[in-house]
Amino acid sequence: MMLIEETTVPQSALPLGLFKEHLRLGSGFSDDGLQDGLLEGFLRSAMAAIEGRTSKVLIERDFALTLSAWADPVRQPLPIAPVSAVAEVVLLDRTGQENAVDAAAWSLRPDMQRPALLATGSALPAIPRAGSVRLRFLAGFGPDWSDLPSDLQQAVMLLAAHYYEYRLETQYDGGCMPFGVSALIERYRALRLGRGVV
Repeated sequence: MMLIEETTVPQSALPLGLFKEHLRLGSGFSDDGLQDGLLEGFLRSAMAAIEGRTSKVLIERDFALTLSAWADPVRQPLPIAPVSAVAEVVLLDRTGQENAVDAAAWSLRPDMQRPALLATGSALPAIPRAGSVRLRFLAGFGPDWSDLPSDLQQAVMLLAAHYYEYRLETQYDGGCMPFGVSALIERYRALRLGRGVV
């Protein structure tokens, strides 16, 4: 399995002004935008860390998932959520020749924990021997910061502020998240029961 992020969070969707307010940075000075690049980096890092812990995509983006085999003949769980649309399903043979699968052969089952691609017939299309299948889909709570649930917004702000405050820290602390962030994201984490079953 290989998951590729095909688009990134646009700069316009980042809450840079809100983050500055959260940090209580001064304003009205000639060097107001001096730290913008640094602050943007902390916001992106905080979002990536929370997405990694929860398997939830915060700001909507395009992804491509490549598989060498279906997890189940009639149902393929998707590794991230929420997924709002599957754009295409393409079979690739061992030479890389592409063959688009008719959209009538599959459907998306939206789910906040484990969305899935479902066969509309008896099975998902057969993957060619030594080949693969590529799914392109749109995932995320929405295109704007305001589309995120308020607790996830707060978690991003807290974690980005933590990164900002300890940006010069060089001692390794085991990679633990601050307690407040962990508490806010806990309900979004998927319960894993073994062998990838949710």
